[in-house]
Amino acid sequence: MTLYRDQAIVLRTQKLGEADRIITLFTKEHGRLRAVAKGVRRTKSRFGARLEPTSYVDLQLYTGKNLDTVTQAESIENYGDLLSGDYQQWTIANAILESAERFTAQEHEPALQHFLLVVGALKALAHQTYDPSLILDAYLLRSLSVAGYAPSLTNCSRCDEPGPHKYFSLMGGGSVCLNCKPSAAATPAPETLQLMSDLQTGDWESAVSSELRNRREASGLIAAYLQWHLERGLRSLPLVERA
Repeated sequence: MTLYRDQAIVLRTQKLGEADRIITLFTKEHGRLRAVAKGVRRTKSRFGARLEPTSYVDLQLYTGKNLDTVTQAESIENYGDLLSGDYQQWTIANAILESAERFTAQEHEPALQHFLLVVGALKALAHQTYDPSLILDAYLLRSLSVAGYAPSLTNCSRCDEPGPHKYFSLMGGGSVCLNCKPSAAATPAPETLQLMSDLQTGDWESAVSSELRNRREASGLIAAYLQWHLERGLRSLPLVERA
């Protein structure tokens, strides 16, 4: 039996038997994995409440043949306590968790950069650092960047002609010039592309001064771009309440 410790965000849970749960975890050092938490559905469980979706925990586990087993769980921060009372924040948190699982296709493959993105997004959301919709869109754009799908928002994604350009193509990788644009290209407002660039690079001062119509247009483009590269949309994203 091999014991190890790691920090993790709880992505989701499912029932196992009469009293156990399978916990899907996104860990700092071991990537995404599934582990059994024995007896957590009993009222006298030592750590059942600490292993709920959005919880940030420090865990001790031992390696099993198919699934690892949680033996200790200490709470670092329970974001669910702060998020579950607000519909918009809770649905956004679930979209973040779902996308984190989709972006980590291989279990036990370390993904530190993405783990830090998830922790940072949940923390900003729980403490209301910025507008919730902006936090979600910034997280999605940066997740796409970490995965190697960053949309071009200035130069043409095909010929690299300096921009900004009028057209945006999902299949073309973002901004495209007139000569490279496919027939299905969108024509977002320049302010929308600037907002997406601000969210991608972390220029929050500029992002928070953006107008509502540009935020809505950016959210639509980001959702469509995400769906194109993940090959199907997030189930939780249509449930998100936009301002």
